[in-house]
Amino acid sequence: MANTKLLIIDDDPDYVDGIKSILEKAKYQVDAAYNPKDGIEALKSGNYDLLLLDIMMGRGAEGVMVARKINKDPKLREMPVLIITGIREQMAFLFPGQPAHPRLLPTDELLEKPVDPDLLLEKVDSLLKEAAGKKEEGA
Repeated sequence: MANTKLLIIDDDPDYVDGIKSILEKAKYQVDAAYNPKDGIEALKSGNYDLLLLDIMMGRGAEGVMVARKINKDPKLREMPVLIITGIREQMAFLFPGQPAHPRLLPTDELLEKPVDPDLLLEKVDSLLKEAAGKKEEGA
């Protein structure tokens, strides 16, 4: 796991510090970007194994834009994306009075804030194993 690189894109520094601490204790290398622009730049310049992404940043649902950009990039779309967000409030914001479609965003997994540390580590581990399995199949 020491060579496994994760990126967190979230505009809440306190929340990022907490998640980063949990992941670093589990021996992951963790970088953080505090806005979508820096996050996209980090993704393009770094070689990350997994992205942890918040939806609501800046002026609204800017995380949706990040997820869609990733999905359009042939290299980045292979990377698993774990969305960690206060989804109930955000879905109400995005789609007032409408049910949200489960495949609304190109994502592999979704957790709701505040996230349980054990569940976070379980999801990260399972997404990384699934991605490694896909790479082996494609090789």
